[in-house]
Amino acid sequence: MPRFAANLTMMFNEWPFLDRFAAAADAGFEAVEFLFPYEHRPDAIAERLAKNGLCQVLFNLPPGNWAGGERGLASLPGRFDELRVGVETALSYAEATGVKRLHLMSGIASRDDKEAVDAYRKAIVWTAGKLADRGIDLLIEPINGRDMPGYFLNDFGFAEALVGDLALPNLKLQFDVYHRQIMHGDVTMALRRLMPLIGHIQIASVPSRHEPATGELDDHFIFDELDRLGYAGFVGCEYRPSSKTLDGLSWLAPYCGERQRPISGAKRGALT
Repeated sequence: MPRFAANLTMMFNEWPFLDRFAAAADAGFEAVEFLFPYEHRPDAIAERLAKNGLCQVLFNLPPGNWAGGERGLASLPGRFDELRVGVETALSYAEATGVKRLHLMSGIASRDDKEAVDAYRKAIVWTAGKLADRGIDLLIEPINGRDMPGYFLNDFGFAEALVGDLALPNLKLQFDVYHRQIMHGDVTMALRRLMPLIGHIQIASVPSRHEPATGELDDHFIFDELDRLGYAGFVGCEYRPSSKTLDGLSWLAPYCGERQRPISGAKRGALT
């Protein structure tokens, strides 16, 4: 049965960020992910994880000037030194939280630019080596151009070939079902073929990026397929709730175990 991690960047936005950990735990989640932790101290994140019995499964390496429109540095020639500093910063958070997967965003660049391709490969090789020393996997994620125009890594075939070509033991594919469906479709067959390369899976409905089972895909079939394929990791819930977060958790009920049990009322850390 799949295990789910709440994405605290997109879910539980009714709470301040540090209070979302308790809200997610109260809603039945045993794990969390988010885009970036860097506005808060590593020990503050670690404290919320420990207090609420949560596992941190993923966050992104620093992306450059996010507010200014940057979406990663890896494919940007001339930004390698900045990327290295960002990796060191992320590792301090990894040590505090115990996370074992970090996502490297490629940035806005053209794959027709040889310098960008070379910069991306260099960044991956260096970063994967740095993370391997800490027992951490490096993830790369194809992202669709509708949500993120101009994103360098916007094709699953390119990502698959790159992972195979570099053959780094801790380099894995981050498979987001939402992005896959928009870019290529054929989600189930892609999961079957790519499962040996996959380090993390994320879910959201298509096309609106809301709760699972509210769009064009049969997400429950996909969850069953993950069981059939023997996927043992967490599924990150990287979706935007269509209304209040707690009001949209009915999709989770069939997968609730002792801990993963959605709630309807306000408990510790919840808003009233």
